Amino acid sequence: MKTIGIYIHIPFCRSKCDYCDFCSYAGRDELAQDYQNAVIRHVKEFAPRLAGYYVDTVYFGGGTPTHYGASRLIALFDALKSHLKVLRTAEVTLEANPESVDVNELYRLRRAGFNRLSLGVQSLDDITLKRVGRIHTAEEALDAIDRVRESGFDNLSLDLIYGLPGQSREEWAETLNRALRTTPEHISAYGLTIEENTPLWRLRNSQDIPNDDAQADMYLYAADTIADAGYQQYEISNFAMRGKESKHNLKYWRLNEYCGFGCSASSYLGGMRYTYLRDPKEYIKAVNSGAGITIAEETETLTPYENAAEYIMLGMRTNYGVSREEYELVYRGGFAPLEQMLESYIKMGFAQKRDNRYSFTAKGFLLSNRLIGELLDAQAERKFQVGTPWRESDYYGTLFN
Repeated sequence: MKTIGIYIHIPFCRSKCDYCDFCSYAGRDELAQDYQNAVIRHVKEFAPRLAGYYVDTVYFGGGTPTHYGASRLIALFDALKSHLKVLRTAEVTLEANPESVDVNELYRLRRAGFNRLSLGVQSLDDITLKRVGRIHTAEEALDAIDRVRESGFDNLSLDLIYGLPGQSREEWAETLNRALRTTPEHISAYGLTIEENTPLWRLRNSQDIPNDDAQADMYLYAADTIADAGYQQYEISNFAMRGKESKHNLKYWRLNEYCGFGCSASSYLGGMRYTYLRDPKEYIKAVNSGAGITIAEETETLTPYENAAEYIMLGMRTNYGVSREEYELVYRGGFAPLEQMLESYIKMGFAQKRDNRYSFTAKGFLLSNRLIGELLDAQAERKFQVGTPWRESDYYGTLFN
């Protein structure tokens, strides 16, 4: 049985946060119904290409899907179930922000089959929240968690960010510990990344932004504290109670196939990666056009070498890691140089080996960008060695099918 994950992008928000570089828009709600119709049409027209798949994860991301409204979300989910083979056991995730959590709407969504909720808390300090343009308070976030539970969701993830402007280690510790006391099933703890096209870019050189050492200290504190609370770190920024890992996000990290619908949504299907138009108005126009206007903004067919590089880059983000056997299923270029480097990381305390699989330790995760870059350099050197040419015939199939 071939399985696939489905991602639905909802680009609408009540307000735009200062750090947000995602495809999200405030003040464009007048497009919502046309957007709804376009996504449903897109699903219907694309469905025949997915006839051989069963859908085992669905993810409604944004933007703020709960701002979009329960009625539209349920109608979208009904369209998926009408045109695709959605398993009854599918993990169905919904993103939400505290200010858009309504217990009656959530109750309707839970009854319709949504069974996992990811809540964007980010901080539980009111001053920090204001600094980055969040429109909820800490108490409102905690109240939202209560409403999520009241509505019947028993699989809750909290998103938190460290390294925010003016944030101290003590403040981060307080946010983290208050969040843990609500006993969510999953926690995502992300380090702040300042993107060029966001309002926060103006502060990129400010003393108010915690430096790399301060962020590293916050990260290691989070990894230790969350682990002590009984969660397992299964990816650089993600922690879960046993069995509560995000099945949908694991598809990305394990090179499983997934298919997106909506503006800016990405897909990985049949060895091809493509991303749809970012502007919702242009996406609506392209879907509704009978004149062959392309919906895709970017397309890329990955070579076996590129698949192997992604296997290393994504696999080493997780505690599942990588193995020689799986690498050689993707690319017959030789795992030895990578293995030699991974063994050196073990000696330095950056990596570990369990059941013939290599993965990073918490200290390794902290340096993952640099270490993964070194592994990819080692792979590239092997590619161009005399006697080890890259060939299309070296491709032996996609991983984890």
